[in-house]
This record gives sequence, C-alpha cells and structure tokens, in this order.
Amino acid sequence: MATNLAIDDALIAKAKEVGRHKTKKAAVTEALEEYIKKHEQMKIMELFGSIDYDESFDHKKQRAKK
Repeated sequence: MATNLAIDDALIAKAKEVGRHKTKKAAVTEALEEYIKKHEQMKIMELFGSIDYDESFDHKKQRAKK
C-alpha cells in the first residue's frame, strides 16, 4: 500500500543511520514494528497485580507428573 507521509527528513536519516537501513521504507517498517511491540508489552504490564494465583500450587510437583 503506497502511503505519502510528511516525516522529518532528519529523523529518517538518523533512523537509517542507527538502524543501518538502506532505505527509508526499511527504517520506517522497523520503527513501526518496535512501536507495536512496545505497546503490546505495555498491555501485558497492566495485568500485573490483577491476576489471582493459588499460592498452594506446586509447579515442581506438576512437572514431576509428566
């Protein structure tokens, strides 16, 4: 899908340099992938403290059953 975006040329140049990308497309694609991963990880972090665990559960005992 072709998309026209007005992105700061200095940012693109820096992203290409630090990421060692040959093209603008490669730099933007990787940046978007990292952005998505970061936000998905943040959703997981929101779950901390909201899940109840059975403190009597013995994971070592469960593994031994296999």
